[in-house]
Amino acid sequence: MSAQLPALGPIFPELLVIAGALALLLLGAIRGERVAGMVDISAILILLIAAGLTVLQPGERVEIFGGSFVVDDFSRFMKVLALLGSAAALLLSIDFFRVQNIHRFEFGILVLTAAAGMMVMISARDLVMLYLGLELMSLSLYVIAAIDRDNLRSTEAGLKYLVLGGLSSGMLLYGASLIYGFTGTVGFTGIAAAAKVPSIGLVFGLVFLFAGLAFKVSAVPFHMWTPDVYEGAPTPVTAFFVAGPKVAAIALFIRVAIEAFPGIVPQWQQIIVFISIASMVLGAFAAIGQRNIKRLMAYSSIGHVGYALVGLAAGTQTGIQGVLIYMAIYVAMTLGTFACILAMRRAGGMVEEIDELAGLARTQPMVAFFLAALLFSLAGIPPLAGFFAKFYVFLAAVDAKLYALAVIGVVSSVVGAFYYLRIVKLMYMDEPAGAFLPMPNELRVVLGICGLFVIFFFLYPSPLVAAAATAAKSLF
Repeated sequence: MSAQLPALGPIFPELLVIAGALALLLLGAIRGERVAGMVDISAILILLIAAGLTVLQPGERVEIFGGSFVVDDFSRFMKVLALLGSAAALLLSIDFFRVQNIHRFEFGILVLTAAAGMMVMISARDLVMLYLGLELMSLSLYVIAAIDRDNLRSTEAGLKYLVLGGLSSGMLLYGASLIYGFTGTVGFTGIAAAAKVPSIGLVFGLVFLFAGLAFKVSAVPFHMWTPDVYEGAPTPVTAFFVAGPKVAAIALFIRVAIEAFPGIVPQWQQIIVFISIASMVLGAFAAIGQRNIKRLMAYSSIGHVGYALVGLAAGTQTGIQGVLIYMAIYVAMTLGTFACILAMRRAGGMVEEIDELAGLARTQPMVAFFLAALLFSLAGIPPLAGFFAKFYVFLAAVDAKLYALAVIGVVSSVVGAFYYLRIVKLMYMDEPAGAFLPMPNELRVVLGICGLFVIFFFLYPSPLVAAAATAAKSLF
C-alpha cells in the first residue's frame, strides 16, 4: 500500500477539494442551514489552499492513471485561475444570499464539487476522463443555477440549463464514440498518432465533440442558453459561471485541439474560426438593445469567448499564450463588474436595469470610477488590461496569417465598445436615479483587487505573460 501512496501526490489538490466538500456536506446535514455562512467561508479557504498547493507542485510534467490524467504547467495555470475565480465568486455570494434570505449550506459544497470537476477537466488526457470531469462540473452547475428554488426565474434557468446541457453532453459523447471508433483509442496520444490523415468519420466525430465543447464555453451557435440562464440565476451564481466553468471549458477545448488533433489542424481550424467570428459578431450586436445588465453581461461573455478563441484558431504557441492571458484578464474584469452589479441594491431590494446606474458618479464616486475602468477594459481601451488581452490574441492571429479573423475581431471590438460606453455615459452624465445602499465589505475587496489589477496591469505585465508562455509551451 505504501508503494501506491506517492502516486496520488499529483492529484492532492483535487483530493483536498473533494474531501472538503464531503466534510462540509456532513456538517451541513447534521447542523442544517445555520452553518451556511461557515460552510461558505470554509469552501473559500479550501479553494485557496488547493490553488496554493497547485502552485507549489513540482515543475515537471507528470502523467498518472495510465496517462489519462496529466499535471503540467498548462494545467497548473488554468487550475489556479479557475480556483481563484471560484473563490472570489463564492465571496461575492455571502452577503447576497444572507440579505435575500436564501442562504443554503449546499451552495458552497456545490461550488467545491464543480471546482473538482473543473480540475479533472483541465488535466484530462483521454476522452473518458474528459467526460467524467465535464459531467461532475455540469451536474453541480445545473443545481446551482436553480439554487433559489422559490424563485420562478431561477428554477426556469436551472431547467433550461439542464435540458440544453443534456443535449450538448449527448453530442459530445457521440463525437467521442466516433473518434474512438475511427482511431481505436480514447487517449489523446493514441488519437494524435492515428489521426495523421483526416478521414470523413474522424472529422464528423471532431465536429460533434467541438459542438459539445462550444456549448460549455457558450460560443455561437450553441449560446442559446446563456442569456436566459445568466439573467435567471441568482447574480453571484452568474458571476461563478463566468469565473470558473468558462476557464475550465476553454482549457479543455485547447487541450483537445492541440494534444489530440495536432495532425489535422486545418480541419479543426475552420471550425474554430467560424465559431470565433460568429461569437464576436453576435456578442457585439446582440448586446446593444439589452436593458438588463445581466443579459448584457451574458452577450458580452459570448463575445469575449469569441476573442479568446481567436488565439486557439491560430493553433500556435503564441496563440495559446494569448488565450491564457486573455482568460486571466477576463476573469478579473468580469468579477469586478459583478461586484458592482451586486452592489445595485436599494431599500426595496436588488435592481438589474442598466438605467438604474444613472448618476452613480455623484452618489458613489469610487464605485463609478472602478466600474468605468472595468467597462473601458472590457471594451479593450488602452492602457487598461483588456486592451492587452485583445492585443495578444490578435497578434497571434496575424502571425498565423488569419488576417480576416483579426480584422473582424477589431471591428467587433469597436461595435461592442458602444454598449460599455453607454453605461459610463449614464453614470457620469445623467441625473441620479437614487442612491444605492452602502457596498458590503466582501464586494469592496473583490472590486478593489480586480479594479487595481485592470488599471495597473500595464505597469508590470511580465509575471502573467511569462507564466502564460510557460504554460503554453508545455502543450507543444
